[in-house]
Amino acid sequence: MKVIIRNNAKEGGVWAAHYIASKIKEKAAVTDKPFVLGLPTGSTPLNTYAELARMVAAGEVSFKNVITFNMDEYVGLPEEHPESYHSFMHKNLFDHIDEPKENIHILNGNAPDLNAECAAYEQAIVEAGGFDLFMGGIGEDGHIAFNEPFSPLESRTRVVTLTQDTREVNSRFFGGNPEAVPAQAMSVGVATVLSAKEVLILAFGSKKARALASAIEGPMSHYNTVSALQSHPAGIIVCDEAAIGEVKVNSYRYFKAVEAAENR
Repeated sequence: MKVIIRNNAKEGGVWAAHYIASKIKEKAAVTDKPFVLGLPTGSTPLNTYAELARMVAAGEVSFKNVITFNMDEYVGLPEEHPESYHSFMHKNLFDHIDEPKENIHILNGNAPDLNAECAAYEQAIVEAGGFDLFMGGIGEDGHIAFNEPFSPLESRTRVVTLTQDTREVNSRFFGGNPEAVPAQAMSVGVATVLSAKEVLILAFGSKKARALASAIEGPMSHYNTVSALQSHPAGIIVCDEAAIGEVKVNSYRYFKAVEAAENR
C-alpha cells in the first residue's frame, strides 16, 4: 500500500486528478483499448473532478476513449432528482468533459429487477475489459462505496441496506432529514473494487482519521471494508494531514520517506 499525504483536501484532490490523467495517457500511448475507470460520488472527489474538468478544457487529457462505471446509486430515487448520483455526476464531471454518453455507466436504482441490474452491471465491467483504475472514498466508519461494516470482502454489485449512521451523514444533502435519505442503495462490492488493476482511495478531513488509521494499520476486516485494500498489489491512499492524524508517527514518517525516495 502506498500513502500520499498532502497538506489539504484540494492538494490531495489535484494530485489524484493528475495521477488519473497520467494513467489515461499512459495506456493511450500503447493501445487503442479504452481506459476503464471506476468513480465515486460525495464531497470527497469534488476537487479531483474540478481539476479533471479543467485539464480536459485545457486539452491536457481527453476522456473520448474512457469508459466509466460509478460505484453506487440510491434505490427508488428518480434519476432527475438533484441528489441522485446520476445528477451528481453530470453536474460535477460528465457535463464538463468529453466522455461519450455511451461510455458512462451508472446503476439504475429504478430498474424493475434490481438483482438483474446488479448482475448486468458486473457483466458490463467484464465486457469493458475490467477496471484499469478504481477511485473511491472512505466513509467515517471505514466503508467503501456502500459496503457498510460487516459487508463480505468477497461481495460483488448488489442491493444494500444503509445504516442509520450513513443516512444521518448523507442527510446534509436531503435537508438535514435522515428519513429523506433512501434506505437502500445499489453498490459495487468490495471484490468489484479490488478487481481493478489499481485502486486509488481518497480520504480528507479529521472525521476520516480514525477509519483511515484502522484501514492502514489495523487488521483486514469486514468491519472496516476499505481495509481490504491491504491485500491489493497496487493500492494507493491519497489523504490530507487531518485525515492521517491518527496513524503512528513512524508510519507517517515511512510513507513520507517512500514518496520522497520515489520523487528523487
